[in-house]
Amino acid sequence: MPMNLRRLRAQWTAVVLTLSVAGCNGGAGDAGARDAPNVPAVAAPAVPLAPSQAAGHRILINDVATLVRFKGLLKQQAAPALRFKALVDAEMAGEQAYAFMPWYAGLMARVTGDEAYCRFAVQRTEAFVAEEEALIRTGSRPTVAGDSYLEIGPLVGNVSLVYDWCRGTLTDSQRTRWVAYANQAVWNVWNHEQAQWGGIRQPWSGWSVDNPVNNYYYSFLEATMLLALATEGENDLAAQWRSTFRQAKLESELFPTFTRDLQGGGSREGTGYGTAMKNLFRLYDWWERSTGERVATATPHALASMAHLMHAIVPTLDRLTPTGDHARDSTAALFDYHRDYLLVLMRLFPAERLSGVAASLLAASSVPRMANGFMAYSDYLYDPSDIAALPLSTLSTAHWGAGTGQLAMRTSWTRDAAYANFICGPYTESHAHRDQGSFTLFKGTWLAYDANVESHSGIEQAETLHNLVRVELDGAVVTQREAAPPCELHALADNAHFTYGAARITPVYNGHTAVVNMEREFLFIKPATFVVFDRVQTRNGARRVWTLNLPVQPTVVGDTMSLVQGVHRLDVVRLSPTGLSTALVPWAASNPGMAGGVRVDAVDAVGDRSMFLHVLGTDGAMVRAEHNDEPGKLGARIVLADGAVATVRFATDASGGSLELRDASGATVRSGPLPTTVQVLPLFAQ
Repeated sequence: MPMNLRRLRAQWTAVVLTLSVAGCNGGAGDAGARDAPNVPAVAAPAVPLAPSQAAGHRILINDVATLVRFKGLLKQQAAPALRFKALVDAEMAGEQAYAFMPWYAGLMARVTGDEAYCRFAVQRTEAFVAEEEALIRTGSRPTVAGDSYLEIGPLVGNVSLVYDWCRGTLTDSQRTRWVAYANQAVWNVWNHEQAQWGGIRQPWSGWSVDNPVNNYYYSFLEATMLLALATEGENDLAAQWRSTFRQAKLESELFPTFTRDLQGGGSREGTGYGTAMKNLFRLYDWWERSTGERVATATPHALASMAHLMHAIVPTLDRLTPTGDHARDSTAALFDYHRDYLLVLMRLFPAERLSGVAASLLAASSVPRMANGFMAYSDYLYDPSDIAALPLSTLSTAHWGAGTGQLAMRTSWTRDAAYANFICGPYTESHAHRDQGSFTLFKGTWLAYDANVESHSGIEQAETLHNLVRVELDGAVVTQREAAPPCELHALADNAHFTYGAARITPVYNGHTAVVNMEREFLFIKPATFVVFDRVQTRNGARRVWTLNLPVQPTVVGDTMSLVQGVHRLDVVRLSPTGLSTALVPWAASNPGMAGGVRVDAVDAVGDRSMFLHVLGTDGAMVRAEHNDEPGKLGARIVLADGAVATVRFATDASGGSLELRDASGATVRSGPLPTTVQVLPLFAQ
């Protein structure tokens, strides 16, 4: 289910500025028990709230230092502040910008002291609430209930922010009605089976109300937190919403889940939907500035996520490694949301070395400032100009996120570095893909990728789009199973010479009888050569298909193939099994949902066991690769472009193997078994 801001433009900009602020009757009352939806119906007779408290504010700007910083940026005519103010001024002049939120004007009122901004924010928000009330009176679901309440965060959040920051501009009737509407929406989220509007039962699925790893959850939290803070002392349910947010959801659900399941940061929804974490991090920040309580450090996840995202960004700093669904943009281009993700974390952790590295990364990236007006608020609120930049080389060149199963590695932090991502972990979310054991390769451009980037939808999840060994039985793919036991990364090491990961993928098939064993060992020999070894055993006549997805058609000669993409190239040598036929499947011709790309399939249908050994070199890093076996081991002797020689062998009947590295002079650099344990990778190079 997508997180899509496109709806907001229709919801907000369709409201003309000349609409009257007079609305229909609202209602107020006591909170009901979970099995009795006694939250006031919007159409009930109005009961006045407590007297207005126009002098005080409860959200964000009640923190003196924060408001002083906002005012200071505007007074100094800092570019982010001027851009944000210009956006708001243009909207008030009638521009109707994409996805503009009225709270932008409410914030500007508090920064400048000009109440005209609040009159505008209240008028826009009142028109929205009145439209919602009109839908409710007809027995229809209001906009906020659409798509399983996905947009309740920004919609009720806006009502709450304008309520707080423009309290003195609201009439008592508006305050009563806005709170009644927001109360009902939030109550419906947490009581989905008893949900109602205008006294009419309108239950919904309750999708992810108890799943802290899902993007919907953060929208629910946003509405609950902001409504609680904005209406404290004026809303009989405010204390309940505060307790729901802080104790029932953060303390009892989210914190323990993140600590247990998301080691290393990031999201199990992938690098597309995983950007929704930015909304959660913003709540951490606003809660701290509004209440004084720091929650960002309640789990290691928030800080770890800064490193996780930076390692997911490829060396050219203009896109991410594509994992999971990418519905908004299938190409995984670096976008404003990723900038926002890092900016919020930098503001939460301004003294951390990671924040200094993130400052350098953003400045050198393809989004050095927000490209879209509706995100201009982030550059202003989280302006990083006071954070001292540190070089990208401060970071280590490999990162392992056990909670997401993402192992990212690169030669260096220069733009011409080789980069790979290897996946082995849990498969538990609907936006994740059936890609356990797969990898991507990048050097200047994608050389081997997740073919989902070529899809029109961005949500193509099948095994065929990923670089792995798939099992086919009776003409059908044996699929990896969501919520099955996770892929196990049982060996991991990174050093100056190589990065290595060994994965047991078998558990993800959840005991399917056709899959007896599935293992992959992934070796990155620096600076730009990769060795992939697969042990696969099947039964019942299933066949094993080694798959590589490429952006353009390669040249295939026997057991070798080469791909040229501009000035970059990928050379692939199959050392085992030899003599397999290679099928090239152009995606656009075989699937109308795809725009391009080529799938390479090498099928082994002989017997029930396959030992696939491939060597992949980028930009000429590999001169040649040839067999170098020992009893019980399959091996390769690889001559590298600088004259160095790598000899790697893998056991055929057990995990692991050996690696010998000699430099151009023949001196031994490293000789011994491949690692058998999971090394804790350092965050920093030094």
